[in-house]
Amino acid sequence: MGNLLCCVQVDQSTVAIKERFGKFDEVLEPGCHCLPWFLGSQLAGKLSLRLQQLDVRCETKTKDNVFVNVVASIQYRALSDKAGDAFYKLSNTRTQIQAYVFDVIRASVPKLYLDDAFEQKNEIAKAVEDELEKAMSAYGYEIVQTLIVDIEPDEHVKRAMNEINAAARLRLAANEKAEAEKILQIKRAEGEAESKYLAGLGIARQRQAIVDGLRDSVLGFSVNVPGTTAKDVMDMVLVTQYFDTMKEIGATSKSSAVFIPHGPGAVRDVATQIRDGLLQASHHNLS
Repeated sequence: MGNLLCCVQVDQSTVAIKERFGKFDEVLEPGCHCLPWFLGSQLAGKLSLRLQQLDVRCETKTKDNVFVNVVASIQYRALSDKAGDAFYKLSNTRTQIQAYVFDVIRASVPKLYLDDAFEQKNEIAKAVEDELEKAMSAYGYEIVQTLIVDIEPDEHVKRAMNEINAAARLRLAANEKAEAEKILQIKRAEGEAESKYLAGLGIARQRQAIVDGLRDSVLGFSVNVPGTTAKDVMDMVLVTQYFDTMKEIGATSKSSAVFIPHGPGAVRDVATQIRDGLLQASHHNLS
C-alpha cells in the first residue's frame, strides 16, 4: 500500500537510502517520506544506527610458542552523517572488521610471552581499536569500544600452569612452616637457657644461705659457750645433720636402700669433706 501511495516509513534508529534512476539521491531520516516511483525514485535499502557487537575468536601463538585463542568483542555503529559511505562502500561489514582484528592480534600477541599477554590485554585491545577506528571511519562506521574478553591457551597448558602455581604455593607454605618451627625452637631454647640460668641462680643463693646460716650459728655458739672453737661447733653441727639425714631416710616408707659408710670414722670423714667444701665455697665467694 505504501508503494502504491508513493510513501515509505523509516523506523527510529534507522536511516533509508533513496536512489533516483539507480543513483544515490539522499539519506532519509526516521519518519514518513514521499517516494514517487514514477519519477524514478526508489528505496535502495535501510541502515541501522543501533550499536552492534561482533565477537571475534582468533587463534595465534605467543612468543614462547604457546597457541592461544584470543576472543575480542567489537562494539560499533554506523554514522548517520556518513550513512551513504556505510551503505555503499562495504558489502560485508562484519567480515571486514573481523579481518582487521585478525591482522592486529596476530601482529601483537606473538611479540608477548603467555604471562605478558594476560597482563597486557588492555594494550592489545587498544591496538585493535586504534587500527579499526582508523580503517572503518573511512567507511562510515564508528568503533565505540574494543574488549579482549578472554585468552584461552590449550587445555594441557592451562593444567601445567595450574600445577606450577600449586607447586609454588606449596613451596611457600613449606617455607613458612619451616620458619615457624625455627622460631619455636629458638624460643624454646631461649626459655630453657633462661630456666637453667634461674635454677642455677637459685641453687647458688640456697648454698650461700646455708653457708651464711652455718657461719652465724658457729659464731653465736662460740660466743655463748666459752672455750669452744669454730671447728668443735662445726663438727657438732655436721654430726647432728648426719643423724637427721639418717632419720629421714629411715622414716620414709618408699625410699630405696641406700648404702653409706657408718661409724665414728665415717662420721669424721663426712664432717671433714663437708667442712672442706664449705670452706672452699666461702673462699670462692670472698674472692
